[in-house]
Amino acid sequence: MKWALLSVWNKEGIVDLAGELHRHNVALLSSGGTGAALKEASIPFTEVSSYTGSTEMMNGRVKTLHPRIHGGLLGRRGIDDGVMQAEGILPIDLLVANLYPFEEMAKKGLPLEDLVEYIDIGGPAMIRAAAKNHRDVAVVTDPSDYPLVRDALRAGGFSAEQRLLLAKRAFARTAAYDAAISNYLYSSGTGFPEVYTVQFRNGRTLRYGENPHQSGAVYGNAGIAGSEPLQGRQMSYNNYLDLSAAAGLVREFSEPAAVIVKHNNPCGVAVGKTLAEAYLHAREADPISAYGSVVALNRDVDGVLAKEIAATFVEVVAAPRYTHDALDIFRKKENLRLLNLPAPARDWEIRSIDGGILVQHTPPFQEHWEVVTDRDATPAENRAMKFACRVCAHTRSNAIVFADATRTLGIGAGQMSRVDAAKIAIEKSRFSLAGSAVASDAFLPFPDTLEVAAAAGATALVQPGGSIRDKEVIEAANRLGVAMIFTGIRHFRH
Repeated sequence: MKWALLSVWNKEGIVDLAGELHRHNVALLSSGGTGAALKEASIPFTEVSSYTGSTEMMNGRVKTLHPRIHGGLLGRRGIDDGVMQAEGILPIDLLVANLYPFEEMAKKGLPLEDLVEYIDIGGPAMIRAAAKNHRDVAVVTDPSDYPLVRDALRAGGFSAEQRLLLAKRAFARTAAYDAAISNYLYSSGTGFPEVYTVQFRNGRTLRYGENPHQSGAVYGNAGIAGSEPLQGRQMSYNNYLDLSAAAGLVREFSEPAAVIVKHNNPCGVAVGKTLAEAYLHAREADPISAYGSVVALNRDVDGVLAKEIAATFVEVVAAPRYTHDALDIFRKKENLRLLNLPAPARDWEIRSIDGGILVQHTPPFQEHWEVVTDRDATPAENRAMKFACRVCAHTRSNAIVFADATRTLGIGAGQMSRVDAAKIAIEKSRFSLAGSAVASDAFLPFPDTLEVAAAAGATALVQPGGSIRDKEVIEAANRLGVAMIFTGIRHFRH
């Protein structure tokens, strides 16, 4: 390396890197704030404006947009040497550049006329030029890649493989940057953009997709998508789906809670005075389905609870942390995937369909519980309905959930008929349903579901309401002595 151009907004580590380049006899070009940082650190460099013969202008909008800069990045060694020599263009071997923080500033609600000043022009142009000419030029766009530069200095230069890797990362960065600008401008004043561009990093190939004959991969740095096991086998496609469902539900609870998920549906959910109590009650709700399940917990796991979990075949366990005793117990289960429960990655929900995607956003919402029957619910029934309602919102539609105040008693999920969902929940229940509460994810179109639930012993029911036959359902509830609540919020989950 003979020449390096340094032009960064994020100056993390740039002075140290510049010093190392200088010690390896690499001459430096720089400008603006980066140049000021090098000057303050007494690191020799050549000002871009001095090299190009053109001063910075328009408040810094134009400084690196010059043939001497882009010729040095794009010039092909052995092909364009004559032109470069005739025009006094130095071959730039390394570009270190990162971009104005448009994504960060866009979140601050700046007026558009102010925000456009954070749209970088020179940076992406240089990065793309260097990446295009990666046969001869290395381009670094992230401080996390500075160690790679140091390795190259010690090795006497970048390998072809390293330059290609850096070029891939560079084009991915400019693509994400342009996507952020496009999404912002398209969505301004509309909520959803007419054109929506997304990029996910950290792609990892999975053993297979939903089934062994399908291929699959996972992308993402945050939330469940970014999670990797502390122990056990690689996560599978279905493990990620189930863990995402389990994590979404367990985050609904502030008290110690355990959620057991099988095939993307909860099969047991409970809260307790302790996490161990919650887990045992959740497992008791459907011990057969708990075999080969995914377990999400919202408190730290100790040795006592770890022993209980290890007593059943479980695919995945996710919790905030684990004690040393718990980790020792889990290590004996070599295939058990153990993860730290990550913080949620709040973003738009994206689902693929044939030919495109569906995108949805769930804003904060408030259910408005309204008593619609002659009899109001008792405090115990209200607690049970609230618990059942939380679980129902995370269960595949059509969904019916029987519960008491601390655990699920029966779950009917993913049925084409709501009354069939109720019958399945009753059939699967291992407990007496006398005095239980029921939640429905959508309105009851007929009284039959309520009648089936009441016959099984339920005394309270919560549903969104909104059917043309609400009056008939209310009359049936009054006749059967069932307290019924309308919430006004539907929870379909397809």
